[in-house]
Amino acid sequence: MKLFVGLGNPGSGYARNRHNIGFMAMDRIASDHGFAPWKGKFQGEVTEGRLGSDKVLLLKPGTFMNRSGQSVQAAMQFYKLEPSNVVVFHDELDLAPGKCRVKQGGGHAGHNGLRSIHGHIGDAYGRVRLGIGHPGHKDAVAGYVLHDFPKADEAWLDDLLRGISDGAAQLADGDTGKFMNAVALRVAPPRSSKTPDKSAKAEKADVPKSDPKPEAKQEPEARNPLQRLVDRFR
Repeated sequence: MKLFVGLGNPGSGYARNRHNIGFMAMDRIASDHGFAPWKGKFQGEVTEGRLGSDKVLLLKPGTFMNRSGQSVQAAMQFYKLEPSNVVVFHDELDLAPGKCRVKQGGGHAGHNGLRSIHGHIGDAYGRVRLGIGHPGHKDAVAGYVLHDFPKADEAWLDDLLRGISDGAAQLADGDTGKFMNAVALRVAPPRSSKTPDKSAKAEKADVPKSDPKPEAKQEPEARNPLQRLVDRFR
């Protein structure tokens, strides 16, 4: 069994916060893959289902971010899981909005949710780092992560969550490469071969039009008036 954990803060007032992108990822996976209804357990909300051939438990800790480790540890102990069976989805200030990276083990980089999980189960678990960007100054971080995603971010946020759901089965199977490919196909789809090349259009537009051929110059009339009059009656 795999345990996917989404980090966030419980309550409707936090639902659309940048800090809650982990909860959003869990909700999208559960909805898209037909998981059972959410229920209260392990000091949070859980649902079970299958991703490909793997049985997966999705968990949204209800202990607030800085105590997330309590909920994760309770679920692991019940199912007798090792840290290597756990993948935590969390917001990442050091990644541009819409970017996604997978990491196994390592430090918590000051993230309160990860810090709590480190304290309860160690650091050998997997992470899916979901970029939300940085406000530019450390003093602005708290207000930034606890603020809702603006409407301008809705398009890339939806693409990112869809990509995570598309690749969830590969992630559960341990194939992080295919998972990242699934995300990339949503957030940065390849251009269609039928799409005209803008550079070609620009080059074509820059080609100067050829000048029209000059009209042939008329030779000056060499006949005298009497000759021209005679020609008219011929």
